[in-house]
Amino acid sequence: MTPARRIAVEEAFVTEDIVKEWARALAAPRVEPGFKMMGQTMLGDSPGALEVKGRLLDIGDGRIAYMDQHGIDVQILSMTAPGVQVFDAATGSSLATSANDQLISAIAKHPDRLAGLATVAPQSPAKAANELSRIAGQAGMKGLIINSHTRGQYLDDRKFWPILEAAQALKLPLYLHPREPSPAMVRPYLQYGLYFAGWGFAAEAGLHAMRLIMSGTFDRFPRLKVVLGHMGEAIPFWLQRIDNRYLLQVKIGAVSKLQRLPSEYFLENFVITTSGVTSAPALKLSIENLGVERVLFAADYPYESIAEAVDFLDHVELEAEARAIIYSRNAERVFGLAGMERSSTSENG
Repeated sequence: MTPARRIAVEEAFVTEDIVKEWARALAAPRVEPGFKMMGQTMLGDSPGALEVKGRLLDIGDGRIAYMDQHGIDVQILSMTAPGVQVFDAATGSSLATSANDQLISAIAKHPDRLAGLATVAPQSPAKAANELSRIAGQAGMKGLIINSHTRGQYLDDRKFWPILEAAQALKLPLYLHPREPSPAMVRPYLQYGLYFAGWGFAAEAGLHAMRLIMSGTFDRFPRLKVVLGHMGEAIPFWLQRIDNRYLLQVKIGAVSKLQRLPSEYFLENFVITTSGVTSAPALKLSIENLGVERVLFAADYPYESIAEAVDFLDHVELEAEARAIIYSRNAERVFGLAGMERSSTSENG
């Protein structure tokens, strides 16, 4: 039996201002190679690119109608990659504030259907932390999104810790979303489309998550909750190997000893989503390795098919209780959505 609510937690949007600034940035003499490749597709004029762009820009009635068509009760909206992280600090911070204001306005019009994750510009950690404080009291704002590296830098760098400190203090989950690999690692990915979502995105986001774990960042921020999409960017499949090699590296002096095993940090500080993955074996392994309480539903709209995501989770072999936990209860707990009910709730068909 399908649960009454389907909450999709990785659903993208963008603003017109950010699209315009992307175009300006791509025209500059020096552009991150991965971003250049992304821009050629994201801002292209092919029918597919124009369709995706139109859906990203729509955070109003058109999106709600599409949700209704496919049986989605709630979407948590977040800024699509690379967001504002390719701009200078002043531009990025200004665009982040504007994007958050537009998102807050959209949520206010559909408070029982939409929630949001704040956009911040890590280029200015202090301003980013202040922005989190500003949005934390706004109805429907339930966390923040970081689209992985910021000009080749990662959140384990202490200069970014004000952002993590604010997120922990304000109890805002951090969605660590992928983008193309950083300039230091992207070159071998530029051929054959490997920089894109089929491989490079997972390699980038998985690396970022592992840097947070192996740097001891969670010893400093033990209550920080991080969300990884795409069935955990492959990390759930590698946890035994990661622990095994970590212990060897400690033994030979290759890494510093952490307070806990890497897998223990992952189980304590991370949850994952199903975004973009409709594989029964992948879901089964993730549940076995992490527990069903660490797996959330996401459709990855508009880059993936909502219909396919819903059909998969509706029909994959699961106990009814586990299906309800993945579809809604975990999102209610992680993002604080328990009181967010539709005015006329009915079972999805």
